[in-house]
Amino acid sequence: MAIRLYLETSTTNCSVCLANDEEILYFKEENDKNYSHSEKLHVFIKEAYKTAQIQPTDVAAVVVGKGPGSYTGLRIGVSTAKGLCFASDIELMAIESLEILARAIAIADGVIVPLLDARRMEVYSAVFDTNYSQIRETQAEIITEASFEHYLAKGKVHFIGNGAEKCKGVITHENAVFYDEIYFPSTQKMIPIAMDKHKKNDTEDVAYFEPYYLKDFVVTKSKKN
Repeated sequence: MAIRLYLETSTTNCSVCLANDEEILYFKEENDKNYSHSEKLHVFIKEAYKTAQIQPTDVAAVVVGKGPGSYTGLRIGVSTAKGLCFASDIELMAIESLEILARAIAIADGVIVPLLDARRMEVYSAVFDTNYSQIRETQAEIITEASFEHYLAKGKVHFIGNGAEKCKGVITHENAVFYDEIYFPSTQKMIPIAMDKHKKNDTEDVAYFEPYYLKDFVVTKSKKN
């Protein structure tokens, strides 16, 4: 048995979970379009320790959503995770945020396409099969009528995430299925992935680990005078 702290901040959703293997001891998430992770993340973590009546040193590993996603959100989440690992000398695990999102649904056939908003008509996307194995690499792409046509021609394509809204008016194939209530990666869905990583001893080097930004960060000039 091992207690792990899960953090996911790749989108506007600030999600924290504390679990003893598969048993959830604490879970809280809050979506704020203003990206208030810097205010809420540490509050949620303190609440988690207090609720479970444990100390930071009782945690065996911190598991963080590594992206792609919001530059600001990822920077806050990863820096927090690394700080906790350094302070308590514990392991760091990282999970791609699109895989976390894909785990929000279970399908019997077809493929899952998790999509995270990357501004304008661009999204971060990947493709997973019914067993959550990634069958197409992660990409930043602009949605067009031809997007995912290879998979749509073969069967059902299940679109989830806050980037799926961009697809609705563009992808009209009869095999396209949209999930309107699943927008963000959640820490609850990270637990089985982390359990598998633990068996494989798949951990990160705390000193050198960086978020998976996928795209270069572009500073937008303020419109204010």
